[in-house]
Amino acid sequence: MRLLTVILTCFLFSFTHTQKLAEDSFETTLRKKGIPSFDLLKTDSTSHLTKADILPKHKTLIMFFSPDCSHCQHQTEDMIAGIDSLKDIQIVMATYQPFETMVAFNQKYEIEKYSNIKLGRDINYFFPPFYKMKSLPHLALYDDKGVYIGGFEGNQKVATLVEAFDKGVRKK
Repeated sequence: MRLLTVILTCFLFSFTHTQKLAEDSFETTLRKKGIPSFDLLKTDSTSHLTKADILPKHKTLIMFFSPDCSHCQHQTEDMIAGIDSLKDIQIVMATYQPFETMVAFNQKYEIEKYSNIKLGRDINYFFPPFYKMKSLPHLALYDDKGVYIGGFEGNQKVATLVEAFDKGVRKK
């Protein structure tokens, strides 16, 4: 019985340690890659938003969301209410939902009014597997050099996002 306990304890420690290494490795990979190449269909249904449209030397927030997700709606409302605090951050909002749903979301929140927010449909379903997303909204933060500085899943206060950008690290 004692031997079994020792073996199980070693196994659990090994599993937890391996999982932590995998998470660290994933974060390191994201930092090395920088802002990924992506292709989003814009609300005009003809033009695309790509990595080439990301302004150099600007902090970037990539938000993956679903227009009918209440958490995503609240995150959008919070960001719009705090847009003055986010004015120096370019925001890329991407969804996988149907085009019509994205357009209705765009109209509801008048996204085009905000010059630092770009919206598009992730036609290749690129972002969820790239960031290994588990929940929405998913927020990926990049510094002004295009280096990944951290990410959040679920709603975040604007102040938390600004602080994370200012410190250059994810708040735990």
